Parts: sequence; structure tokens; C-alpha cells
Amino acid sequence: MKRLPSHQQQRENAFGRSCVALRKKMGLTQRALGELLGISEQAIQHWERGVHAPSPEHLERLLALCLQHHAFAPLREYAEAQQLWRAAGKPADFDASWMRAQLTAPFAPSALVVLKREAAHSAEPLVKQEPPSTSSHLDWDDALDVHDFYGREAERLQLEQWVVQERCQVVSVLGMGGIGKSALAVTLMHQVAPAFQSVVFRSLRDAPPCQDLLADCLQVLSPQPLSALPGSLERRMDLLLECFQAQRYLLVLDNLESLLQAHNPEGRFRAGYEDYAVLLRRVAESSHQSCLLLTSRESPAELGSLESRRASVRALRLAGLEQEACEQLFEERDVVGTTHDRLRLVQLYVGNPLALKIVAEAITELFGGEIAPFLQQETVIFSTIRDLLAEQFARLSVLEQALLTWLAVVREPLGAAELQAMLVPPVAAVQVSEALEALHRRSLVERGKPGVGQATFTLQSVVLEYVTEVLVERVSEQVQHTGWEHLLSYALEQAGAKAYVRQAQERQIVAPVLVRLRAVYRQKEAVEEQLLGLLSQLRPWEQEAVGYGPTNLISLLRELRGHLRRLDLSRLAIRGAYLQGVEMQDATLSEATLRDAVFTEAFNAIWAVAISARGTFWAAGSSRGEVRVWREEGHTLHLAWQAHADVVERALAFSPDERLLATGSWDGTIKLWDLECGALLWTGWQTDVVKNLAFAPDGQILASCGEDATIRLWDAKSGTNVETIAAQGAVFSVAWSSDGTQLASGYFDGRIQIWELQATQPATCVQTLSGHTHWVLGLAFAPDGTQLASASWDRTVRLWDIASGRCLHTLDGHTDRLHTVAWSPDGRTVASGGFDHTIWLWDAEQGSYRAGLQGHTAPVYSIAFTPDSSRLLSGSEDRTLRVWDIESGQCVRIIQGYAVALYDVAWSPDGKRLASVGTDMLVTLWDVAAETLPRTLHGHRWTVHGVEWSPDGLLLASAGWDNTLRLWDPATGACTQILQDPDYSDTVFYSVAWSPDGQRLASGSYQRGVQVWDMTARSRRWVGRAHLTFVRCVAWSPDGMRLASCGDDGTIRLWRATDGTMLQTLQEHSAKVATVAWSPDGTWLASGGGGRSAGELFLWNTSNGERVRTFEGQPHAVSAVVWNTLGDQLVSGDSDGNLRWWEAQSGKCLAMRQGHQGAVHALKVSPDGQMLASCSEDGTLKVWNLQSTELVRTLHRDRPYERLNITGTQGLTPAQKATLFALGAFEEDGRH
Repeated sequence: MKRLPSHQQQRENAFGRSCVALRKKMGLTQRALGELLGISEQAIQHWERGVHAPSPEHLERLLALCLQHHAFAPLREYAEAQQLWRAAGKPADFDASWMRAQLTAPFAPSALVVLKREAAHSAEPLVKQEPPSTSSHLDWDDALDVHDFYGREAERLQLEQWVVQERCQVVSVLGMGGIGKSALAVTLMHQVAPAFQSVVFRSLRDAPPCQDLLADCLQVLSPQPLSALPGSLERRMDLLLECFQAQRYLLVLDNLESLLQAHNPEGRFRAGYEDYAVLLRRVAESSHQSCLLLTSRESPAELGSLESRRASVRALRLAGLEQEACEQLFEERDVVGTTHDRLRLVQLYVGNPLALKIVAEAITELFGGEIAPFLQQETVIFSTIRDLLAEQFARLSVLEQALLTWLAVVREPLGAAELQAMLVPPVAAVQVSEALEALHRRSLVERGKPGVGQATFTLQSVVLEYVTEVLVERVSEQVQHTGWEHLLSYALEQAGAKAYVRQAQERQIVAPVLVRLRAVYRQKEAVEEQLLGLLSQLRPWEQEAVGYGPTNLISLLRELRGHLRRLDLSRLAIRGAYLQGVEMQDATLSEATLRDAVFTEAFNAIWAVAISARGTFWAAGSSRGEVRVWREEGHTLHLAWQAHADVVERALAFSPDERLLATGSWDGTIKLWDLECGALLWTGWQTDVVKNLAFAPDGQILASCGEDATIRLWDAKSGTNVETIAAQGAVFSVAWSSDGTQLASGYFDGRIQIWELQATQPATCVQTLSGHTHWVLGLAFAPDGTQLASASWDRTVRLWDIASGRCLHTLDGHTDRLHTVAWSPDGRTVASGGFDHTIWLWDAEQGSYRAGLQGHTAPVYSIAFTPDSSRLLSGSEDRTLRVWDIESGQCVRIIQGYAVALYDVAWSPDGKRLASVGTDMLVTLWDVAAETLPRTLHGHRWTVHGVEWSPDGLLLASAGWDNTLRLWDPATGACTQILQDPDYSDTVFYSVAWSPDGQRLASGSYQRGVQVWDMTARSRRWVGRAHLTFVRCVAWSPDGMRLASCGDDGTIRLWRATDGTMLQTLQEHSAKVATVAWSPDGTWLASGGGGRSAGELFLWNTSNGERVRTFEGQPHAVSAVVWNTLGDQLVSGDSDGNLRWWEAQSGKCLAMRQGHQGAVHALKVSPDGQMLASCSEDGTLKVWNLQSTELVRTLHRDRPYERLNITGTQGLTPAQKATLFALGAFEEDGRH
């Protein structure tokens, strides 16, 4: 009797197993493969059995054939080919250059299709294959590799005829679980791929909403990704059908039964998934040239009625495997018996391949591979595959059941080490490996794609569904009856899981448990009471004993309530809780022990991201000037500090040795930090906004650029400015070539210059690249230094040949301005991002679109590849850092920030209300006296920087970075009008002020000057363009005859209000001027800003422009200033959160108050002159008694963790505690 090969032999024949899998992907018999490679069928058999390995020549032929017919996973061809070569035992003979040539060679049709059919039937092919497009796109997502595919040749040929020759529009493959629907669909998909422009496979087993599925598919099928994807389902379906009409696509949707109602014979969709019914009808009934291939255990009702009426809708109902295929299955598993016994065994399990694999393994283990004694058992027949799985599951060891359950939780391939780490209680690694191999032999787990240095395992869909149902059922019962086994042993959702996996866990595990509980308890409050009771019971337990119990109950409560406010979690051991984006006001974690918890971070919009050379550190810089550094790919916060007083915009760079971090900011400074301890090593000045930084490859020189029209080179060790390169206008970006001999710079006018750098000579411009028509904000050299990628506000990416200066490719498609570009370290991919909220991946060699990454809800400012090119980190205005898997296009991690900086405040004319604006994109109205919730006005799509009431109080004006000035009716909250720059649609508005008579509205902007609007005609009256960069503040003189403005160019300008004639320029500030304010009689003008060593607060005589006073003792940059109504005092606010009261005549400081935990951005005096309002970077509004300087009231919206008690909480790092304090948490000792 044949015996199974040993585990060692199985491991040693990795090449043979791979060869079988590749052959079956191509749909070939051993003889057919031998004919294509010019060798005998016996030689192929020897390869697959591990008897002999192929020669390098034959191995190259095999690789070329696999590449030609898409047998390798998309975007992993090189890695999988190299892995196959090594498995053959010839690592030293691998020819990397030959392999790359194969990857880039054009497709050449072969005789493969004909040979496949000749090998099977020795007949002419039924279908003539269409040659594939050279631009065909294969997106096979999580389709399993089909290693064991038996028979089904007739079914495969039938499907091929419907799909390719007859061009059917909807084809369904139907059959019971385990019958082989998915394997057949995947095999067919690989075979017919050349006949389609694109082939897309998506599994529905995690029940994605129809909206999400359409967005995902449209990213692949549309020639240009849909940056502004329509919100309506109908329009998304329209776009899908437009794609289906324009090109020939194959869309495969696996496991449709996951969306259908259980136990419903009519095939109706589940509640919430009815949109899929509309999609199926539209695809079936519309005219197009594409095909939708479905697999399901039952036919949806929508298609059943169409099959008989439309020739373009077909269904293939799979019966069991034919006896010949089953014989092959038995032979491979060493199961023996008489012809009668084998026939009876097949009949008992209706030819179900999964059932036969499971039973065959049981026969081998229990009966030595003999069928006869197995058939003599009394209970061998199971009515359904589920009954069989239940019997097999009951026979498994506790460890084997645990491993299956964990694979159902994680819902993607995992290695033994990862599974071992999840087990409670812990189990030895060797036991885990042995149990996984046993489960694999029993066909209860399948091998996934190889992980890093290890095999991975996953579940076939029918097994996944069964085990998930068991988990949901048992957890539900244990909640009802106070049982603990599954509640404690398994996580229902994992805080550290990939983002899309965690979302699937919520849909497929957490939500179904609650559905069962709601059905039992009827009332939501009763379910909550039961969950809270279980939490209380766990409180006195030992930490090691509670496992995942508290975390699971927290997950259920969060899903049930939608928040965790007022929840008592004290003295609990909480492992892996997902507390990000969750409101926990007035809750308590006192004396709790946390492990691997995920919280919301305390940061604002992310304008800069960077990854160190070896990937040890990730960093992000925010619009508030904060910098955060993580270890472990963003999982552990290493350092967080206030590095600057203003935005850190793409000015973030690690030194090549990972010891230093350079940062730059709109505050005009460049700073170098020690990464180990966060110490500041030196500070340099750009004299204006710093836009970009880059270390030379050797780490000795740091390049910076900015709006002062210079590129500066700094000695990284000493901080000495070793060279300043003068430019003709603002410089927005810099990038070094890989050898450090060239530096590229991008400009405001669309130019790019290439500078040659030598140690003993000044930098020389050797090349000017022209083509962009707007600002060049992103530059990235190819790893080999021969090409340069540029991203511009003209919405294009350009790839340039450095030697010739020629533009090789112009990459169009983004629907809005571009802000960032990155070139992957492996040289294959260029990524770009910008204001259309999307990231695009481009094939660097072909200059063509590869994929679109969607998920951000605001502009994407900065991106960075990991060193292995497998992932991309992105930062956005939406206050998230996202981590993307390049191969799948999935967002695998989200780091969510929360922070609301307030940039302006204004009193209503009656003094009863305050309006504030900031980074939350809202205009917020506060009742100063009442303790009521504020009212919010929605409309802006980006940060709002200015707000002002009209003198009569009937209108409110706001100035936004979304290129709009908006007028609001404060009584109704309605936006009554939107004003935009008639010359430049991309103008960013920064400040706003009404004239005293209410007839005119003035606004400051970025690089578009001062603009004054006639509010009767609602049209722009004049523009003053003297300021070169930001106009930070505009202020009318009390008589309305003059307008003062100030900005980052260090000047104050006075304009004639009627026609915009510039009357005076005041320019004694040493850096940017942030604020100006007229005295009540219009005689004096106060201005505030920041110099290199201290803040600056000046007083000017407005009649002659003379500076008459400097207020001493201002250590920090002055960011706001206002007069009292008598004109004898000034109040200033600075970048450190302080307010100072000054005597105007003497310049004496009368009082100082520490008012805020961040820069004071605006100060406004109430109409009656009694109160002062301040707003700050810390998100608070404060009302002060102007006379006594005492604080009267603080106004702010609750932060996510407001009043969360973390007294005595264990397991929080210092950085995490600082974050929680910043978001409202406290300790009872009163320190926060």
C-alpha cells in the first residue's frame, strides 16, 4: 500500500508543487506542457514528483511561458519567478537581466490555447482566442492559487464558449459549497485573460457594500481613476456600464451567496445589499461588450427570470466531479479500494471535491488509506457540506479548532508565528506548525501566498463561513448565559489588523453577534445592560485570565451604542482595543491595564511625511508645526513635539544614517534634531516660508528652498549655510540625484532646473526643463538618477530624461492640482497625490496609469514609499496618515488624528455671539452668555482662516483655503453667496474684513494679493499685488479711507480704499508680519511679527510711516494684536500662547496671562469695549475681562477623550499619555 510522503519530503519538493500549480493555472496537462517546452511528458512528471530538477535552459522556457500567460501574480512576477528558480535548487544561475527583459518584452501569442484542447480532446478548438491588448490589466486581488484542480474540462469549455465566443454578459457558476465553483472560475479567468482588456477578480465573502465594490472596480476598469467619484449609486453604475461598453472587461465576483438571505428559496438579497440586485439587472439588460462572471450557491432571483429570456445571461450548475477526476484525487492522497468501493464513496459525497478531500484524509489517518473499513462505519453520510464540516470540526483537537477560528477572525493568509502570537493561552511554536500541517492535510486550511520567509495559511470560503458562524453563535450564547470560552479566547476584531480586514470583522463578526443578541433581548438597552454586567464580572479577574474578554465586550458596546461615553472600564485588563475615532467623554480607564490599544492621535492636517532609509522610523509634520516620529512602521510612537510655530509643508527629511531628522516650516526656520532623544542640534533661517528639504545621499549637506527665492545648502553637522543659490522667484521643491552630484529645483512658474554641484565650485545650472504651466511642488529622481518625476499644480506628472532634458511622458488624469510625487526604490512605480484626494500609481517605464488609491477625504500633501517599495505612506488635510499596500491597492492602516486649531474670531455687533473658524472647515457660532452647544455652518471644503460680521450683523463673511469667500445669513445658517477670484480659480483666501460702512469687503490671499469687493454689486473692485506671498491680515482704518495689509514678505502696505492705490510701504520688520491693527482714531498702526531672536511689536505713525515705538520684552513671535476702545492700551498674543497688555504711550507691559497651549491667532474686543476674545492653535476660545485681564470663560467643543479618567492606567507610553491629555483626558492628581 502506498504511504504518504514525509513532511520533510513535502517541504523539499516545493518546486514540484509550484510546477503543478502553475501548470494548472495555464490549464495544461503534463503532456501539453512538455510539448510546449520541447521535453517529454515523463520529464514533467519527474519535475512535479521531485525526482529531477529542470536544467537552466528548460527552467527559462518554463518561466517565459508562465509570464506570457499570466500564471504569476500581477506585480509580483519577478519575485515569484526568482522564488521558483530557487526552489529548483539553482539560485546561482538566475539571470536577473534576462528576467527583466522578459518582463518588458511585448506579448507574443503562442500555441498554448490550441495545445490545451488537443491535449484534452485531440480536437479543433471551439473558440479562437483573441490576442490580448498589450495594455491589458490583471487585478486578481485575493483569488486563491488553484493547486488541486480536478476534471471539469467540459464545464470549462462550456464557460469559455459563453464568455469568449458567444460574449455573454452575465454568466453564473452555481453549486453547493465545496463543489469547486471558485476553483473553476479562477482557472477560467486565467485562461481567457488574453481575450479581455482587463480582468478583475473580487471576493464578496466579506460582504462589501455595493457602493464600495463599485468604487474599487472602477479604479481598475476606468482608464483614468475616478478622483471625484459620484456619490450616487446610480451614477456609479452608469460609469461601470460606460466602461463595459467602451472596452472588453471580465469582472469576476466570487461568493455572491454571502449577500443573499439565508434560507430564502427565492434568492433575495439581504437587507442593506439590495443595490446588488439593481447592479445585476443593469449589467444583464444593458448593451455592452463585457462579461460579469458570478459564483454562488444559489441563483439570485434577478437573474433567474432573465436566463430564459436573454441569450446573454447564462448559468452553469455544477454537479459533482466525474469519477475519473475523483480517482485522480484518491490516487494523490493514497486512498485505495475496489472499483465498487471508490464508486460508492464518490456517490456518498455526490462528487463534492472538498468533501472528498476531507474524507480522504480521514480515511488515510484512521483506516490506513483503505476505503472498505471506512464504508463499514455506521455514520458516513452527511446531508450537507456543513454537516460534514461540523463532524470534522468536532473531531479536531482544541488547538486545531483554535487555529481555524483565528483564521476565520483574521480573514486573510497568516503564518504560523503570527497565529501563535494570538493564542490564549500560549502554545509552543512546534505544536502550532504541526497542527497547521495536519489541518492542511485534512483540506480544512489552504496555503496562501508565501509570506516573508514562511508559509501562510487561509480558509476556503465554505470553511470560513462555517467557522465564522460557529464563532458568532457561540459568542452570542456565551453573552446570554455568562459563558466565557470564546469570549476570552478570540478577538472579535483586532485593533492592529489591516484597515480593510478590521472593517470586515466589524461587518461579519461583531455586527452579526449583536443581531443575534437583539433578537433575544428585543431592546437595545437590555443588550447593553447584559454586556455591562459581563464587564463588571470580569473586573476582579486576574489579568492573565481575562484574555480578549473585556476587549470583545468593548467592541460590542461601541458597535451597539456608537460611542463609549460615560463607560466604566476601570480595573480591567484590555488587550488590543480599537479606541481610535471613538468618543469616550466622561469614561474612565482608571487602574486599567492596556495592551496594544489604538487611540486617536493629537495632530492636525498632515502636510509632510517621511520614511527613513531602512524603514526604522516614520515621521509626519502637521499644519500646527508638530512633528511626530514612530517606530515599527507607525505602530509605536517614538517622539512627538512642537517643532515649529507654523506649517511643516513637505519639509521633513531623515539623514541617510537614520540618526537625524531635518524639519522646515512656514515660520522660516530649518531645524535639525537628534532622533534618539529629540534634542535640537541647530536652527537655520530661510527668511521666508520653507517649502522643501532634502538630504544629499552622503548625509553631509542639507538642501532647503522657499519663497525667499533661494536654495540654501547647509552643512548638516554644523548648521552652517555653505552656499545660497539665488533663483528667479519662489522655489517650491528640491531633490537630489542618487549620486549626489545633481540637485533639481522646481519653481513657481513651472520651470525645473538641474544644478551640478562640486565641492570647490559654486553650483551651476546645467539644464532647464520646461513644460509645466504652474507651480512645481513635487520632484523625485529615479533610483538610478537617469530620470526625474515632477508634479505640478497644472494637474500633470512629467517624467524627464536628465541627460537630454526631454520630457518622456506627461501623465494626465488628476482632476485637481498636484502637491507631491514619489519614485519607488525599486524604480518601477511613480506615485502622485494632490487636491483631488487621490493617489495615483504610474508605471514608471511605460508612463501609464497603474492604479488609484482612494480613501482620503481631503487634499493629499505628501507621500513616501517604504524601502522595499511594497507600501506607501500618505498624509492629508483630513488629519489621517494612511498606509497603502502597493500590490493590492488596499489601505492597510489608518492613523487618525484629531485637533481643531482656531484661526479667527469675531464678535457680533450686539456683543452676544462669537463666530470662530479654523481647521475643522466650519464656521461656528457661540452664545457668549449661555451654556448651550454652538451652532455650526457647513460649506467650506478646506481650512477657514478668516471670519467677520458685517457692521449691521445681517451677514457673516468667511475666507477659506478652498478658494472661496462665503457670505452667510447668521439667522438661518444658510450660505447666501460664494465669491471667487475671477482671474485665478485656485486663489487661497487667508483673511477678511468689512469696511466700517459695510459697503466693501477686503480679503488677503496667498500670492494673489489684497482684494477688495463691492458688496452692493457683489463684484471685485480692485486688487493690490505688491505682496509676494501670504497676506496674513487686512484692516480698515476707522474712517474707511485706507486699508492696511501685512504678510510674509515682511512688509506692511497702506492702500487707498477707493481704487487700490498703494500709499505707503512700512518695512522695518525682520521677518513676516502676522498682524496689524489701527488705533481707534486712526493715528497709529500696531504691527506684530517674529524676528530670528524674538518677537516684534511695533507702533507706526500712519501719517508719515515712521516707526515710533518698539515694545520690548516680547520673547516669542507676535501673532495677534488689538487696541482697547480708548486707544491707550494694546493687547498682543504670541506664538507661545501668551497674552500681554501694553501701555501704548510708554510701551510698558502692564500684565501677562498664559492663555493658551498654542499660538494665539486672533484677538478681538467686544463692541462695548468690556471683553476681549482670543482664539488659538489649541482649539479654544477664551473670553477675558479687558480691564482686569481676568479670564471670564473658555469655550470649546468636547475633544474625543474629554474628561476621560486615566488615573493609574497601566500600559500607556509617555507619548500615548501626552496624546490623551492633549485630547481631554486627565489624572486625578490634578496635573492635567
